[in-house]
This record gives sequence, C-alpha cells and structure tokens, in this order.
Amino acid sequence: KFHTSWGDFHSLKNEAALEYETSMMIAMNAKCSIGDQLHPKGRLDKATYDLIGKAYKKVAEKEPWCEGATAVKEIGVLTTEEYQMPGMGGRTPEAMMGVVRILQEGAHQFDVLDSESNFQPYKVIVLPDVIPVNDKLKQKLQNFVAKGGSLLSSFRSGLAADGKAFALPELGVTLVGEAPYSPDFVVAKGALAKNLPDTELVMYMKGLEVKTNKGAEVLMQTNTPYFNRDWKNFSSHRHTPSSGKTGYPGVVRNGRSIYFMHPIFSQYNKNAPKWCKQLVLNAVNLLLPEPSVKHNGPSGVIATLNEQSAKKRNILHLLYYTPERRGTDFDTIEDILPLFNISVSVRKRGAINSVSLAPQNKSIPFKEQNGRIEFVLPELNGHQMVVFS
Repeated sequence: KFHTSWGDFHSLKNEAALEYETSMMIAMNAKCSIGDQLHPKGRLDKATYDLIGKAYKKVAEKEPWCEGATAVKEIGVLTTEEYQMPGMGGRTPEAMMGVVRILQEGAHQFDVLDSESNFQPYKVIVLPDVIPVNDKLKQKLQNFVAKGGSLLSSFRSGLAADGKAFALPELGVTLVGEAPYSPDFVVAKGALAKNLPDTELVMYMKGLEVKTNKGAEVLMQTNTPYFNRDWKNFSSHRHTPSSGKTGYPGVVRNGRSIYFMHPIFSQYNKNAPKWCKQLVLNAVNLLLPEPSVKHNGPSGVIATLNEQSAKKRNILHLLYYTPERRGTDFDTIEDILPLFNISVSVRKRGAINSVSLAPQNKSIPFKEQNGRIEFVLPELNGHQMVVFS
C-alpha cells in the first residue's frame, strides 16, 4: 500500500495504482495480497484500510468470474533466469522484461516456462536472446517441433552451452561469429514489413553473424554501416549511418522456426524501438496466424483470456492504466483514462450463446465470423471483464 517501497510509513499508494495491481492479479489468476506495516504503537491507520477496502470491494465483485479460472495457453516463453547468463543483470533479466512487454503489447496469451515445463500445451515456444540448449532441452524442443510446434529464437538462444555452435538444427542457421558491425541496419520485407516503413532501421545492439543452412529462408537481410566507430573513424554524434550494402542474414525462417540474429528482446527492454516490437509481432503472426485475442486499442491495453471450465465459460480481462513519469524515481498511476468503442476479436472456443460484461451482467451484441467472436466494447474504464458463455 506504500507510495515508494516497504516500510514507507504514513504514505499511501494512489488508488488507481492499487486498483491496477489488484486487477492485474486476478486477471493472471492470482490471489491478492496487499502489504502494510504497523506503526510501532500497533494501531491500524484508517486511511490505509479505507484505501485497501476500496480495492478489495472491486475484487470481491469480480471474484465469481475468477474462482477456479485457468489461463488459455498459446505461447510459452523460456525464462532466462534459469541460466544466469553473464551480463543479464538485475532481478529480472533484460531479455525477459523485453519479451513480456512485446507479447503483452501484442495481446498474446503466454506463460513463462523453464526447461522442466511441459511444452505440449503450447503452439509456440520463445527462446529470448540468451537461452543455451543442452542435450535434454534439445530433445524436448525437437519433440515439440516434430509434433507441430513452432520456435521463435533470438541472438544466442539455441547455442550449445559452450557457445561455439547452434545445438538446434531446426533454427536453420550456422554460427559464423560475432557480427562484424554494430550498430547495423535492417529493411523489413514481405511478411515482416507489416506496419513498418520502407526504410532502413537501426539495430543498436550487436548481434551474431550467421549463415543459412540448406532449406532455410532469409526473411530479412542486415545492411552494414560504412565503418565501425573507433578512434580513427567517426561520423556524427551517435553512430555511423548505413552504407546500403548487404552484410548478413538478419532474420531466418526454417519451416516452423524463426531466428533473429540480434538481441531484440533486450533491446526492446532498453529503449523500446517500436520497429523491434513490430518485427517480433510480425514473426509471431507467421507462426501463429490466428491468435486467441486481437483488438484495435492502444498497445497499453493488457488482454488476458481465462477459462472457467466448471461453469463452461471464458473470461477476457482487458486492462488499461497509464503509468506516467511524474517524479524521477519511478512511474506512477494517478488517473484512469477511459477508452471507448474498442473492436475485439476472440478465437471461438466451443459454442457461444452470449457475450456479456462482468460484473455488470450486461449483454452486448456480437457476431461469429471465420471461427472468431467479434464485438465492440463500448467502454474500458481501467478494468473490464467480458464473459463468453
């Protein structure tokens, strides 16, 4: 309940921020826990429990659509935390923060897994940036692909533990070494070009140079700069521009596997180039052309689809809360900005007789088209549940 961190006596979290946190918890099928620390006199602070009570009142109204719910599984993300690779830093590694943000902003339904998890419930497994592949994991991933699954890998993910070669032939690439230039540049073509301008785009972080194996397809090439910046070669303030010359493969597809040569998830976590996110989402679309959820709202909308099998219904949680950097220490949520008339499309899961808003118990019109349920959400004011019965 604290404004900054634990033990921040006589402070209160913004009501909108606490509403966001509890709404996110139940959207993720977690139970809510709000912390407080008593003053040494042992007295409860009324304002604190008024604040907590307002948040829990809304949770209580929503609980009937959350009890016993489980997430709809679609994409599995292997966690980099299992491997503690050098340079990952922080409590949550850069690549994990980047992949979570990209998939959330793309409205994808995903779980975070480790190498011991069962991969079979998922359609796509993502290996973000720094996942080494030993013999056991190699076998699991190969079995996953053999049974119809897809892989999305980037940078050093897929290399053997010693980093000398790719352990997964399914990726369709052979390691040459570190990329000879950085930054380098890409021009998206074909399916990867959706919602991207027809121009060269910088990739700030150094990648790996690879060559394609027989049968693999280069989806996007990388162009090189005139030179690497050093003590005798200099151009402008930031980095050398592109020479326009093709250097090496940037994105490679081999059947149901796609490989990015750059640490694209770590890069997105660092400074969020929109083109990096769009390249990943375009690649995911190639592997998962009919995702469970689509919407035309802003990328800040978080969408989670859950199932209450005992009640034979699915519940879509939509959240939109806007963090702002009002102080130098951290982002805060103070105001809830409503959105109106968002078009939403959900892949049909069994017979659907009604679509309604919860906890309002208000039916809304919908249509079935191409195996999907489509509707317009009249208003999203922070958190809204949509029930498919």
